[in-house]
Amino acid sequence: MDQDNSARGHSGAGAGAPAGARDSLSAAAKALYARITRGEPVGPADAALRELLAWRLVAVDPDRPEAPIALDPQEAGRRRLDEGLRELAARAAGMAAVPDVADELALHFERAKWRSGSGSEFLAEPEQVGARIGEAAGQAETELLIAHPLGPRGTDVMAAALARDARALARGVSVRTLYRDGERDDPATRDRVTGLTAKGAQFRTLAAPFQSCVVVDRRQAFIPDHVVNSSPTYAAWHVMDRALVAFIAEGFEDAWRRADIWHGDARRAVPDGGAGLTHRQREILIDTAAGIDQRITARRLSIGLRTLTKELGVLRARWGAPTLAALAYQWALSAERRRMADEAAGPEG
Repeated sequence: MDQDNSARGHSGAGAGAPAGARDSLSAAAKALYARITRGEPVGPADAALRELLAWRLVAVDPDRPEAPIALDPQEAGRRRLDEGLRELAARAAGMAAVPDVADELALHFERAKWRSGSGSEFLAEPEQVGARIGEAAGQAETELLIAHPLGPRGTDVMAAALARDARALARGVSVRTLYRDGERDDPATRDRVTGLTAKGAQFRTLAAPFQSCVVVDRRQAFIPDHVVNSSPTYAAWHVMDRALVAFIAEGFEDAWRRADIWHGDARRAVPDGGAGLTHRQREILIDTAAGIDQRITARRLSIGLRTLTKELGVLRARWGAPTLAALAYQWALSAERRRMADEAAGPEG
């Protein structure tokens, strides 16, 4: 066996060995190296010799295979270390890419997994979400429930939704849509609501947070994704499990009951600033909005409950609020309340 063949034979045999075994010499190889440095003859088929050749600690003259030549162990060690570090760097780079690959493939896996028998389907692409909602809404027979808490959408999306809802109304389908309260300030949304209200649609707005959803005939629903890690913001689930759809619809109904009716009119103006408001009235409004018991408020302001009740009556008449909850809502929207919040936050930067 010549030198190159001996080295290749050992490399092939050691490739499947544990890393620790490849990075250290056996006791037999160390003893053989000592014998070689003393000029003692060795057998060419010695397993320990193959180790030394793999480490490049010895060289074999084809004409004298029984007398290997010892090489500098310091140089051999440095060469071995460099090779090991390059291998580790390559493995580290490959491992760093694993999470990105897993996230990319997870979208396909989740879509396939949830489509098979769970009653829900994962939708990862915006075109797929829009097409699936449009298809389901186009087959609606009795009712569409739509909740949009995320604010104005693109012009194309709004146009598609307008056409979809108009077709449903023309078929006699009930269409109810819930927006956040700030939508009353958006001209495009107001125009859409005004037009569809004339066709029979119903709209309400809610200042409190609520969940996005589209429910079709209470048999299927579309909701945002909260399952797949690293999914895009537009990802959604097409839910077909009747029990879960009923739960989603009840969540919509709860938000709908708490919302204000809207026919497309602009947000109702509220009294500006502190014009006409006394310090005591502001304190009463702050406590009312915070849900503080009226007896505690009266005691803190050193007034009687009857005086407090009169002040609340004046404030309710000022805003046209039929209940204390409605009064707290109007106060929360007022310019004075916003100014107080800005002052409490302090200067920016």
